[in-house]
Amino acid sequence: MIRLRRAWFQLHKWIGLILAILIIPLSLSGSALVWRGWLDAQVNPHRYPVVSSPLATPGTYAEAANSLLKPGDRIVSMAFPDKAGSVQVTITKAPLGDSRPQRAWIWLDPTSAEPLDRANMNEGVVRVLHTLHGNLMYPGVGRKVVGWIGVAMFISSLTGIWLWWPLKGSVTRGLRWNRRPDFNSNLHHLGGFWIAIPLAIMSGTGAWISFPGAFSVLSGSPVGHVGPGSQGQPLTLPRQSVDQAATSAQKLVSGRLTNVAWPTDKSPEWTVKVTANGKASEIKVRDLDATATLAPERPQTVARTMERIHDGSDMPLWWQIVMFISGILPAILAVTGILMWLRMRRRRERHRRGAAAMAESEALES
Repeated sequence: MIRLRRAWFQLHKWIGLILAILIIPLSLSGSALVWRGWLDAQVNPHRYPVVSSPLATPGTYAEAANSLLKPGDRIVSMAFPDKAGSVQVTITKAPLGDSRPQRAWIWLDPTSAEPLDRANMNEGVVRVLHTLHGNLMYPGVGRKVVGWIGVAMFISSLTGIWLWWPLKGSVTRGLRWNRRPDFNSNLHHLGGFWIAIPLAIMSGTGAWISFPGAFSVLSGSPVGHVGPGSQGQPLTLPRQSVDQAATSAQKLVSGRLTNVAWPTDKSPEWTVKVTANGKASEIKVRDLDATATLAPERPQTVARTMERIHDGSDMPLWWQIVMFISGILPAILAVTGILMWLRMRRRRERHRRGAAAMAESEALES
């Protein structure tokens, strides 16, 4: 048992030391993204005007957005605010050469439809944090690296619980602050214990998101959306206007318009989302004849559940707070782990020098 515990200690130690330089930015960026809406409002307050009058027709905003498009750009969707915020228009940019199409966003004033801002993918603080957290700023291979870091942190969390467990005395002995002789060790052991299970959950769900194909095979759930372009390209000249599509949808379900997505070459239907009495409904409107049908509620797949747990979407406030702490503490644990390792090296070096000096003294005496 002692040998196995030592082996686990070595595994836990070297995971932390080798991956510390990556764990720290991943953890802190994930912690910040828990409050991404609030953070974006602080960084870009001009995108969040108060909606003081009824919104204009969707066509008004589409016309304003179209005037800002560059050759080859197309509107993908529009999201409409409630009490505060701007009309957010998502566009797909014309690909360069053989590259995949990229997304960009335009924010319009809800009252005047005047442009407030425009940003491409990976521009702005929140988008940079998303890219850093999702793929370390290197799409493709970076996502796989993040996934394997999630696997390593999952193992580290579980090994940390075992290493925390007291070898002597009751379990409550492990909850004492002064269990170790120095501040860093006490913080590492106690903080690591309290965050171990949430961190294991966050690491496991992060690995799932990074390797959807492998985990979907295990769970039997579909992979789902895989990136820009997988849903087809928006039609350049749809038969129905956005106003006609929205009107057809609201005749079927009366309520506040929240989102409209353009028909594509793969799915020639408008997707309109309406909220009424706190319930969101999705309506499909055929671009051919404006026939509206209520889309069935999407089942909550295992993959979507993992995403909700990991990013906090539609999760209770208490879980978001746990997520925030789960991002801060790993960075602290990585630093304290390095300091503990350096302290141990210094102690061993002093012991080696002392032993060498004693051996030399004994040799001289003899």
